[in-house]
Amino acid sequence: MIVDLNDRDRDEVVSRLAALERGLFGAGAWSEAMVREELEAPDRTYVLDVPDGSDAHVGSQGCDISRGPGGPTGDIRGYAGFWYGGDDAEIMTIGVAPEHQRRGIAAALLRSLIERATDRGARRMLLEVRVDNDPALALYRRFGFARMGLRRRYYQPENVDAYTMSLDLHRAMTTMTTMTNDEVTKENDDE
Repeated sequence: MIVDLNDRDRDEVVSRLAALERGLFGAGAWSEAMVREELEAPDRTYVLDVPDGSDAHVGSQGCDISRGPGGPTGDIRGYAGFWYGGDDAEIMTIGVAPEHQRRGIAAALLRSLIERATDRGARRMLLEVRVDNDPALALYRRFGFARMGLRRRYYQPENVDAYTMSLDLHRAMTTMTTMTNDEVTKENDDE
């Protein structure tokens, strides 16, 4: 289930996202301070994937152990966000916990970002992606992103190159309305 970051307790979300970052991105992960700074920066939109009510984890006392003051946060399965301050929305990150990959979560998060950016008035969506991240590249291509260029040694400290990609949001919204959920969430879509 996709939810808005602002519907959750910010401190718990920051802690969980920092832990997910470490597990997903290793030496290149954002620290807890960097996560907090990014989430609090102006013109940011972030969404989370959390289990719906039927997937909640119940503790021995019969209460939902994943609930913090702002709702479920301990079971954040994925997260994604963009920065929008003009014509273009820039995807800042998309991440899905390894144990939840290959289930369509990244596709659902990306779809939500595209819809929200379009609603805010963005005309185009931009991103950078590691040249060696084949699942992410396949996901972005399926949604219609086109390669624009190359940024050498973009990802540090690993010195990995990045492709820059763009998506015309008007065209994407037209395409997404004709795609079935199966087409959007087919296997091998999560980064």
